[in-house]
Amino acid sequence: MTSPAPTFSVVVPVYNEVESLPELHRRVRAVMEDLGEPWELVLVDDGSRDGSTDLIRELQAQDPEHVRPVIFARNFGHQIAVTAGLDYARGQAVVVMDADLQDPPEVIPDLVEKWRAGYQVVYAVRQAREGETWFKRATAALFYRLIRRITNVEIPLDTGDFRLMDRRVVEVLRRMRERHRFLRGMVAWVGFRQIGVPYKRAPRFAGETKYPLRKMLKFALDAITGFSYFPLQLATYMGFLSAGLAIIAIPIVAVARMTGVQAFYGQASTLIAVLFLGGVQLISLGILGEYVGRIYDEIKGRPLYVVAEAPEPPPDDAA
Repeated sequence: MTSPAPTFSVVVPVYNEVESLPELHRRVRAVMEDLGEPWELVLVDDGSRDGSTDLIRELQAQDPEHVRPVIFARNFGHQIAVTAGLDYARGQAVVVMDADLQDPPEVIPDLVEKWRAGYQVVYAVRQAREGETWFKRATAALFYRLIRRITNVEIPLDTGDFRLMDRRVVEVLRRMRERHRFLRGMVAWVGFRQIGVPYKRAPRFAGETKYPLRKMLKFALDAITGFSYFPLQLATYMGFLSAGLAIIAIPIVAVARMTGVQAFYGQASTLIAVLFLGGVQLISLGILGEYVGRIYDEIKGRPLYVVAEAPEPPPDDAA
């Protein structure tokens, strides 16, 4: 038998954060108890290998009333871990935050205040980003502005996954089971009343970032292909550009040959044209391949994640 549903759920994906977990639990507990309503902390272990899994079990043993572990069978990725947390969260309002304490738990009461005022999504807007390199800040700013420009969804600028969502919003998201997930775009897509709360992003409490450049690029690609046809349109524009250049070049080359201009004799111009056209074709095939690959992943119908341990059986419509 499960306990009554709490008012608040705090969902935290965890991947190799053994140094941060005790402080995370302490600060979340202090904040949530000040709110004075039932709450739970859903810790989703995403295949950690540094002892985080055992520490999550210890935290649950110390605080069984609040800590609910969901332990994956292997690493499935940050966005999938957040999805599992939403599947298992029982609260009327669900807060999503990272385990590294860059998202300060002390901001949660500000999110709750807006929720009580009638907003169904309250997202935290980063006004400052301490402890991050200029490259990370610059690329993040560029990404948010690019994705907003090329998609048909109004995704708030300078926001991550740190947010509070009403149960109605969570239930809609739980029905959206696409594999290549960009949750902040999905939350924007579902609509409802949304508002931002500014906050100062803190430096990591301990450890190293789990989003190196390679993962950031993959995340950006998932966001773009999940919410925009712009890459496909770009391939079309490139095709028209190459065709237009060819149409312009044909009479120019013909006149140059008839007038004896030496620059157009030999194979150099032909080689340049072939290389340009070949490059356009390969880029276009690559863009098509990215979209086809995502369709292939979807139609296989595999579960989004596999749970090795959880406090109760998985929800009927999850995974």
